[in-house]
Amino acid sequence: MDKRAQILLKTLVEHYISDGQPIGSRTLLQHSGLDVSPATIRHVMSDLEQLGFIASPHTSAGRVPTQKGYRLFVDTLLTVQPLEAKAVNQLKSGLSSPNQNELIASAADMLSQLTQFAGLVMIPKRKTLSFKHLEFLPLTEKRILVIIVTSDGNVQNRIILSDKPYSAGELTQASNYFNANFVGFTFEEVQQKLHAELKQMQTDMNRLMTTALETSTNAADSDGVVIAGERNLLQVDELSTNVNSLRKLFEIFERRASLMQLLDNSQHAEGIQIFIGGESGYLPLDECSMVTAPYEADGQVVGTLGVIGPTRMAYERVIPIVDVTAKLLSNALSNN
Repeated sequence: MDKRAQILLKTLVEHYISDGQPIGSRTLLQHSGLDVSPATIRHVMSDLEQLGFIASPHTSAGRVPTQKGYRLFVDTLLTVQPLEAKAVNQLKSGLSSPNQNELIASAADMLSQLTQFAGLVMIPKRKTLSFKHLEFLPLTEKRILVIIVTSDGNVQNRIILSDKPYSAGELTQASNYFNANFVGFTFEEVQQKLHAELKQMQTDMNRLMTTALETSTNAADSDGVVIAGERNLLQVDELSTNVNSLRKLFEIFERRASLMQLLDNSQHAEGIQIFIGGESGYLPLDECSMVTAPYEADGQVVGTLGVIGPTRMAYERVIPIVDVTAKLLSNALSNN
């Protein structure tokens, strides 16, 4: 793509983000700063449409950016604006609690307030919890309820599916064995101990306990995600009119599992990550985007935070909000 086409695409995306209306060649000519004829503008727009960067909605003479167009804009054409001092001060004052849970909740609230979209923060992983008690209870022939009590008093209920039926007596025996041998050990220690034993004895009972351990480890490593301001998305025109897809999005907010997976994947990437439309594989709306950043405690990445909003969001403003929030949360957690 030559420089002229880049300028026109950048102008088109910026104007569409600003007013949400399809952009015609006359408007592009007025705002692009290019000294070219209307015919040249139309020719370039036709090329951009053929390449899949813009599209014509319905019978409108104007064009709108596609997901591919947004991606090129975000990756190569976007000029990120520094966050205004007022917003920085608001974040600093909101992230001043000595309590970790309050910091996490405040960060989600701040992200939502400053962007008017949905703010999300993955709760930091807890790696030092140990087992206090575990119990297996039969639900159906191959569905088993696992009750896990951890050293902090937290009680987790998980349902696991077995590849073979277990009697109530066998489940009681498994519970007793687990409690006799693994109380006081961390999840990681139990996992290492079990794997070592499994090399010696591949019994059905050990397979059952391994499944339970993997389930509880996932629960401990992914305690959850705090979401704030999801109702803000109802105020976004292109989202509020897409009722069925919006319902799917709120189902994801309710389940949170998909968001956890997406945030967890983002945690292993460096810096800001931007997922546009269906790129993430988790968001049901092509009209939705997600901007994320990892945050740290004492130099170690412990979680991810981000914003879910419309694809037609002001990325140049949302990106620094997410970036600064991640840095300030990192500082607050490290200082605590």
